[in-house]
Amino acid sequence: MEKITKEVYLKWYEDMLFWRKFEDKLAAVYIQQKVRGFLHLYNGQEAVLAGALHAMDLTKDKMITAYRNHVQPIGMGVDPRRVMAELFGKVTGTSQGMGGSMHIFSKEHRFYGGHGIVGGQIPLGAGLAFADKYKKSDAVTLCYMGDGAVRQGSLHETFNLAMLWQLPVVFVCENNGYAMGTSVARTSYSTDIWKLGLGYEMPCGPVDGMDPVTVAKEMSKAIERARSGGGPTFLEMKTYRYRGHSMSDAQQYRTKDEVEEYKKIDPITQVLDVIKDKKYATDDEISAIGKKIKKLVAECEKFAEESDFPPVSQMYDMVYEQEDYPFLKHKL
Repeated sequence: MEKITKEVYLKWYEDMLFWRKFEDKLAAVYIQQKVRGFLHLYNGQEAVLAGALHAMDLTKDKMITAYRNHVQPIGMGVDPRRVMAELFGKVTGTSQGMGGSMHIFSKEHRFYGGHGIVGGQIPLGAGLAFADKYKKSDAVTLCYMGDGAVRQGSLHETFNLAMLWQLPVVFVCENNGYAMGTSVARTSYSTDIWKLGLGYEMPCGPVDGMDPVTVAKEMSKAIERARSGGGPTFLEMKTYRYRGHSMSDAQQYRTKDEVEEYKKIDPITQVLDVIKDKKYATDDEISAIGKKIKKLVAECEKFAEESDFPPVSQMYDMVYEQEDYPFLKHKL
């Protein structure tokens, strides 16, 4: 793993703060009904992404996740203006406004969604890894899921084949404690989700998902194992979401005091404390980062607001095209 330097800490702080403010803006415009449908926010879980990105090779590695998927593609290199435009349903979005919040996608940056079916991305992640092994590529796929998704039978089928074929994939459970709104303790006799890997003799273990340093170290080991032909790993990132499962979640299953306790170990605050303790940046420099982020978020909102909605005719170009159909030809 590359050394975690001053520059890394400053990048983590700027990235995570931007992701947080980007989604705070999404929450605000959702209330204004500028973003429709479901909206699942990542607030509190940013260290899982920041640490993983440090361990990845972004020139070839892939990522696939569920529907809490706005900031991951930004981290992979997608223009955040296009991500916000997609949530606004605008033609300048990552899928020309046809995917929306739960289906951000970028083939160019190797981000493969954004999947609305709970656990649906797990076998797909193994499929991406199988393709790399078949093509003799040394790329690794990171396949993310929530704690609720591990109850899906497809996880077990996928784990079995991933071990049988020694696929270059890292399975990551982002355990934020409550799935849609039911705690892990109420849905499973064993609350140590990482132990699911033991049944398949898959390397596995728990990780502090609120600390990007710990995440980076453990992800680096898993990625290197996969890249060198050692097969898959299953990591349980113990993290927490400050907001509800989605914007429509009343959060009656937890107390406000519990949320505030977790905010004491906020990943952004942890990184900022290191920056201040080691004097990596002055107060003015830290303030300048905040102003830069505020300006960028405003640019994203302006871009989305001023972009056009897709024409109705676009619907007919977003479906399967039959080659011998003699009438309307696709324009895209």
